[in-house]
Amino acid sequence: MNQKDLCLVGAGYWGKNLARNFNSLNALHTLCDASPATLQSYGEDYSGVEKTTEFADVLKNDSINKVAIAAPASLHYQLASQAILAGKDVYVEKPLCLDSTEGRKLIDLANSNGRILMVGHLLQYHAYVEKLISMVKGGELGRLMYITSNRLNLGKIRSEENSLWSFAPHDISVILAIAGQTPEQVACGGQSYLTEGVADTTMTQLVFAGGLRSHIYVSWLNPFKEQKLTVVGSEGMAVFDDTKPWEEKLLIYRDYLTWSDGRVPQAQKRDGEPVVVEQTEPLKTECQHFLDSCAERRQPRTDGPEGLRVLEVLQLAQKSLETGGNFISADSSVPRSASFVHPTATVDPKASVGAGTKVWHYSHVSDDAVLGKGCNLGQNVFVAGGASIGNNVKIQNNVSVYAGTTIEDDVFLGPSCVLTNVSNPRSQVNRRGIYEATTIRRGATIGANATIVCGTTLGRYSFVAAGAVVTKDVPDYGLVSGVPAKQMGWMSRHGQHLDFSQGDLAVCPESGLEYKLDGGSVRCVSLDEETPLPTDLATGTKPYREF
Repeated sequence: MNQKDLCLVGAGYWGKNLARNFNSLNALHTLCDASPATLQSYGEDYSGVEKTTEFADVLKNDSINKVAIAAPASLHYQLASQAILAGKDVYVEKPLCLDSTEGRKLIDLANSNGRILMVGHLLQYHAYVEKLISMVKGGELGRLMYITSNRLNLGKIRSEENSLWSFAPHDISVILAIAGQTPEQVACGGQSYLTEGVADTTMTQLVFAGGLRSHIYVSWLNPFKEQKLTVVGSEGMAVFDDTKPWEEKLLIYRDYLTWSDGRVPQAQKRDGEPVVVEQTEPLKTECQHFLDSCAERRQPRTDGPEGLRVLEVLQLAQKSLETGGNFISADSSVPRSASFVHPTATVDPKASVGAGTKVWHYSHVSDDAVLGKGCNLGQNVFVAGGASIGNNVKIQNNVSVYAGTTIEDDVFLGPSCVLTNVSNPRSQVNRRGIYEATTIRRGATIGANATIVCGTTLGRYSFVAAGAVVTKDVPDYGLVSGVPAKQMGWMSRHGQHLDFSQGDLAVCPESGLEYKLDGGSVRCVSLDEETPLPTDLATGTKPYREF
């Protein structure tokens, strides 16, 4: 029987399917989601499962040995790396993350910490795909010549992640497994019809050694659903159609060619021969595979390196998509917006600095520090090894970020604010490595000269006034000031005071977004917590109510 020691992080759109399966396998210990409403939607079948909105609590819980992540892809690296460092085995939904450099770091972290890392490439656990791969490897189709995959539907339409990254990872994973190799060249074309810059349809071409080619066509603008994979070999063709009834999902076409005079091929139209395997639920098989891999301490079928190979193909395809659809050699580097490091600044060789991040005068980023994309580090900023900083973080002059500190996306740290990692330091006592965790959650602001005592968590979009000394946790959207800091009210996502004097609803005067006070917590009811601000709200050019 499985041990009930797994936490699912992200219990919404896809997470509910993982929750159902891990719960049916008697493995689900905790559900973690930023939305209390999402957690409350789980009924009696989950009465014995703990629920929390705080990922930091999951990391500290010794009863949780495994973490499954179904959060937005932009959070995969941050959540997975923290879980691995906290001693947890990790299952992360596709894609592994959004950058191959981060993917390699996750693999290295898992290896150095003795943790299992698995990627949710679901089709690899479909019984018919397993059978098809086995037939190909057994030579039943002869020499592989051509593979096509269509994944089409009407919706779910995304406004951030394009169809390539949303649909194609499944197919790329399977095609690489069938081919038994990675492509030498990749090309991708597509078009954005509904949201500028977000391709609704893409066609990706893969060129392998030995003449094998593959096309992957994906779209969420198609009037019917199609999930069809065709493999053409010299001795036979196979068609896997996942929209068909179970007994009809895999057809084999044998002897489809004859040769006139030994030179001229003639097509022979024949009915496909059905191949039937025992019916199973692919997602349940995948979940059990993760649990078994953890129990037996063996690498999963879709482990970190497999996820990295898929990620590298995705990045090459994205580069081609952005540059006109030309073929790109797999040995060329995947482009990233260059990071800027001022000549007086120091970034150690083993530090990870994301694309578009700027490190200014006399700053120092240490080995094993992790900075996300689009960050800005002002003058004389120090980031220690072991510190983790998300995307779009602004750190003003004269700030030190120590090991044990986790800063999520979109955080603002004011000039000369103080972060600590030991609450009782002594010069004569070496407490290196015995650091107390400090977590600054997404969108929080720390004012100039404020001090954050270690071991505390600043909630999402919380606001610490200049000069305050924070000694205890601050709730989401909480406004605190003073020495020691006390809560003085609530702040909106735009940094505006929220007035709840007339009831439990308040409107941000800058954006028009509505917020609700529920007991001792506040949440935005106009915009999902995981949703970036619409462009007009982020630039202040249009009130929300005009949308």
